[in-house]
Amino acid sequence: MKRLLVWIVSALCLTVPLLAQSNKLIKELESKRGSLQQQIAETESLLKNTKKDVGSQLNSLAALTGQIEERKRYIATMNNDVESIDRELNNLERQLGKLRRDLRDKKKKYESSVQYLYKNKSIEEKLMFIFSAKTLSQTYRRLRYVREYATYQRIQGEEILKKQEQVTLKKKELQQVKAAKVSLLKERENEKVKLELQEKSKRTMVANLQKMQKGLQQEISKKRREANQLNARIDKLIAEEIERARKRAEEEARQAARREAEARKKAEGGTRSQSKESGKRGSDDASDAASTSRRKAEPLESYSMSKADRELSGNFVNNRGRLPMPISGAYIITSHYGEYAVEGLRNVKLDNKGIDIQGKPGAQARAIFDGKVAAVFQLNGLFNILIRHGNYISVYCNLSSASVKSGDTVSTKQTIGQIFSDGSDNGRTVLHFQLRREKEKLNPEPWLNR
Repeated sequence: MKRLLVWIVSALCLTVPLLAQSNKLIKELESKRGSLQQQIAETESLLKNTKKDVGSQLNSLAALTGQIEERKRYIATMNNDVESIDRELNNLERQLGKLRRDLRDKKKKYESSVQYLYKNKSIEEKLMFIFSAKTLSQTYRRLRYVREYATYQRIQGEEILKKQEQVTLKKKELQQVKAAKVSLLKERENEKVKLELQEKSKRTMVANLQKMQKGLQQEISKKRREANQLNARIDKLIAEEIERARKRAEEEARQAARREAEARKKAEGGTRSQSKESGKRGSDDASDAASTSRRKAEPLESYSMSKADRELSGNFVNNRGRLPMPISGAYIITSHYGEYAVEGLRNVKLDNKGIDIQGKPGAQARAIFDGKVAAVFQLNGLFNILIRHGNYISVYCNLSSASVKSGDTVSTKQTIGQIFSDGSDNGRTVLHFQLRREKEKLNPEPWLNR
């Protein structure tokens, strides 16, 4: 009896992980959805706006579009989760079927052994079977057979108990996963209803803006002029920073070439005889000078970064897709990178050299990676910051204050300034963010971890 209890406990220990595996999957999926759900809930307050002028309406349209994109992304995540749960359900169904087949086989074997024992159940019959042997070795083999068969029967019974417990737990696991799927499908339907309401609100907003086409074109032209002014200033500062980096690299190359030439001369001087040295001094000096000149001329054209900058650039590239958002708290992306038409509005095209990220009033701008502040400048009363990460430069615009200065070293996620909140536009708080590889403009979104 004691042995039987030990086997049952062992069976329970083996079957608990089966249930934990599906629970872990469900919890992981819920955790991923939870962060997206929280993000959507927190950014819904950003959509509240009562002003009716063109600029405010256009900003509200951008915020609503960003919110719709977030909700679509959330629904897409739920669709993927439903597929993952379906795969898990199919896997569980297969496992349960196999367990049931194994249980039936074990029960049949156990039933056969019980029937055999029932036919030979008396102790006398067993003793007669053992002692009717003709030799001593045959007696021993028959005794061992009786013992082994009894052990076999006990093990069969214990395996049936273990397999029965596995079937029971697998059924429970299957029920839990099915319940999770039902809950997820219901949540998805609710999100689809919310999405339809938001898209309806967007259509209404677009219709109102279409009635103000003249004012809309004027607002777009104003935004374009401001963007061109900002980008021209950024381009100029980046060109200056690239030139400074080139000069640092040139100086580093000169020093390396000088050290190498000095070391070579010292090594060669130790092996020359005094007589040969005096005879060849003029030609050797000329050769060394020419060699040093070549070493200086060749790398200076190819070097654009110092060793430290090259290492920082490599680390930056290795973190593509994992860089933190450059804004603290809840956010929505209201304008994407590149040139695109505003949906529903005729002849309204936007050309963004970065992305616009709207947050809550009080949101902070933060560095996306380790680096050095290349420039801090003001334009139209607002601060803008450039941070160099090797030959990559991140740009943070539309700040009411800056907490760093040019030359400062910053670390990943360090706060660098307060994002401006427009009191005349319901506290609208938008960070304009750009990413450059030297002079090349990059789409920041693939680099950020969303």
